[in-house]
Amino acid sequence: MLTLHRIVWPSIAVAAAMLMSAMPAQAGIPPSGEVVTSPNVSHVANVPKPAGLENTINTDIAFQGDYAYVGNYGGFSIYDISRPERARVVSSVVCPGSQMDVSVYGDLLFTAVDSSRSDDSCSSTAQVASVKESWEGVRIFDISDKRSPKYVKAVETDCGSHTLTLVPGKGRDRRNVYLYVSSYNPSASFPDCRPPHDKISVIKVPLRAPADAAVVSTPVVFPDGGNESQPGLLLPTSGCHDITVYPERDVAAGACMGDGVLFDISDRANPVVTARVTDPNFAFWHSATFNNAGTKVVFTDELGGGGGATCNEATGPNRGADAVFDIRDGRLVFRSYFKISRHQADTENCVAHNGSLIPVKGKDIMVQAWYQGGISIVDFTDSARPREIGFFERGPEPNGRGGGIWSAYYYNGYIYGSDFHHGLDVVKINDRRTDPARSVRLDRLNVQTQSSYRQGHGH
Repeated sequence: MLTLHRIVWPSIAVAAAMLMSAMPAQAGIPPSGEVVTSPNVSHVANVPKPAGLENTINTDIAFQGDYAYVGNYGGFSIYDISRPERARVVSSVVCPGSQMDVSVYGDLLFTAVDSSRSDDSCSSTAQVASVKESWEGVRIFDISDKRSPKYVKAVETDCGSHTLTLVPGKGRDRRNVYLYVSSYNPSASFPDCRPPHDKISVIKVPLRAPADAAVVSTPVVFPDGGNESQPGLLLPTSGCHDITVYPERDVAAGACMGDGVLFDISDRANPVVTARVTDPNFAFWHSATFNNAGTKVVFTDELGGGGGATCNEATGPNRGADAVFDIRDGRLVFRSYFKISRHQADTENCVAHNGSLIPVKGKDIMVQAWYQGGISIVDFTDSARPREIGFFERGPEPNGRGGGIWSAYYYNGYIYGSDFHHGLDVVKINDRRTDPARSVRLDRLNVQTQSSYRQGHGH
């Protein structure tokens, strides 16, 4: 979800034609709150948000072992998912600061804060960014005791941390991890976030001494400025919204507001842009997903900033959608758009959002969140003809309230969805096209840190 810089929840409002889905959509708009699924998808569990976080929205998810870590504008929660049908909250930490994008590595949890705070503590209050002493950036927690996480360190970054992406060090650098921090929307009135801001921040975290974490570089992504004048842009490019890395291939894909880019990340602290593309139908480049072979990227367009009802007939199939690109000779080559064909009510915020691969050998299949459009399973093996093969969704939130699924990720046989209001949903797909994924077992999943998979092996 786009957060216009320094605006805090609860206000949510902030070339080829798409091939229509080969799977019939549900008939009409379901009643408020009613769960509907395609025949091959089942809803196996829902875990409400814990006390203390019930009035703030759920956001991103990371996984490690038998645990899921769910971000929330008010903090984060740790869930035991050893038995997914009986998933339960182990602990929660109240530590406000949107968006609370999360990544996990070993005993460390990293959380992104993109709302200006009075200080870096969990007892901080909102404070305008025009005050020099205000803080925003990255918080680090020790999660070795799942029942009692401990705050380790805060690292301030220019314009905060809307999202963060974990990048393991390599070779002699393997005892460090790096965080690529995406932030944007500077202002001349913000002492720590002044234009131009066409850059990212790179934090180096020594795994044996995480309290020594610090910003080590601020590479400029757009030295000559990004896409600022295209008609229909939600905001002119002033940084990146999110970055997905594929470390073993030394490549990353950046969704950078008005631009999509590829990076060479062979030097972890100094990523270099190698390709750049724009799209007249994209209002806000939001996130990216590589296929397993690293030969394609699916970019998402967050038309309306996450607050708009864009999954309707009036908006059409090519806006607020995915764009599938092939990577050819280092260039991004557009192949098609994909958008759910299940039209949503005009009260339902709905747009392409966070998703992950379902690990099926020889196929390109992903699961994706669409806010109140729910969860969609998409086969994009044919780049020119992506199609939905399964879905889960709820009827509209009451009284026109915003909501829906923020992130939908596949992990060890199940799909997990973080719903703004309803908590953690656990969903399962039973389909011959996705069944082979059950043989892939992962030890950890930070979705924006992709690794290759083989049937029967995990990472």
